[in-house]
Amino acid sequence: MRLAILAVSCFFLLVLSPASAFSQELEASEGLLPHLLPPESVRAADTPNDRGGSITLNWDISPDDSEIDSYEVLRSATADGEYSVVGSVSKGTIRFIDTAVSDREFYFYRVRAVAGDRYAESGPTDGVRSSPQWFNRNRLNMLIALILFSGFVLWFIYNAKIGKELFIRKISGLDAVEDAIGRATEMGRSVLYIPGIMDMDNIQTIASMIILGRVAKKTAEYDVTLHVPVSKSLVMTTAQEVVKESYSAVGRPDAYNADNIHYLTDDQFGYAAGVDGIMIREKPATVFFLGAFYAESLILAETGHSVGAIQIAGTAMPAQLPFFVAACDYTLIGEELFAASAYLSKEPLLMGSLKGQDWGKVIFMFFIGAGVILETMGITFLAKYLVTR
Repeated sequence: MRLAILAVSCFFLLVLSPASAFSQELEASEGLLPHLLPPESVRAADTPNDRGGSITLNWDISPDDSEIDSYEVLRSATADGEYSVVGSVSKGTIRFIDTAVSDREFYFYRVRAVAGDRYAESGPTDGVRSSPQWFNRNRLNMLIALILFSGFVLWFIYNAKIGKELFIRKISGLDAVEDAIGRATEMGRSVLYIPGIMDMDNIQTIASMIILGRVAKKTAEYDVTLHVPVSKSLVMTTAQEVVKESYSAVGRPDAYNADNIHYLTDDQFGYAAGVDGIMIREKPATVFFLGAFYAESLILAETGHSVGAIQIAGTAMPAQLPFFVAACDYTLIGEELFAASAYLSKEPLLMGSLKGQDWGKVIFMFFIGAGVILETMGITFLAKYLVTR
């Protein structure tokens, strides 16, 4: 009897166990690999306000977004062609910008939801191609600012040309130029002009050359020797031409001496030592420091002060201004150096540009102040509008 029961048990184990294991495996398989739903409403379009070379895709997240690992973006040159992965973003993301495309070529896209070994793809998008835009509408604020600024400059140039008086506040350092050169005449000494240590590609050196023209005219009229030691060969050539033209303009071409405008060295402190030597030997009555200066500024200004020269300085280098203010009689601060050309020449073009720039700054300061007040009050529309992208 026991042998019969054991035989029946073995039969059921051998016949029914494989079916039971298969059933459990199927249930487990169905539990681990449920179907994923793809992202919906996939849309592709040329990226707006760019220089071309990019296409932007947007989609609605998959209903199974919480289960997936990422979204893969696939691209093909034809709707039913072979798609390849061009990028991947994390779950919850609904936007992707493809920047590896060529303008004027059509592309088709699919977006694939991926969760481990499972995935679900959307249908293909319509064909789309990228192209550059002529105007970036995100920078409309910059266009308005440019029109306003240009309008101010052109309006003041027009007023200057028709003879209207444009007010520019007095700059003491420039008003003192004539008195300083007159002092050199009375003392029978020379005038020393230092145009800084930078080359002609520096805007401060260019401004210095314009002022040098005015100084040279006065030295020619008063018959005073003008020395211009420089540290750059191109500055020497420019300074020679400026001084030569100034002497000719006042009818004294015979008084021009090219040897008085000479090159010393490109080395910063070698140049400072050379200029100090000239000041000690020549003992000029007037010294101009107008241009770009660095650590040599205090060395030069102290030497000029020690020989009793009246000194007029000007630079847009903020770190050097305290030294010039402490050691010189007059100092042109920052933009006064650039305004000097308009102040001295009274040319309508320069005067109009100067006034236009000033009004442009007033407008910008108004917007900055208004933006600070509105942001403090929690009103953010102005700050958002002024941001450039």
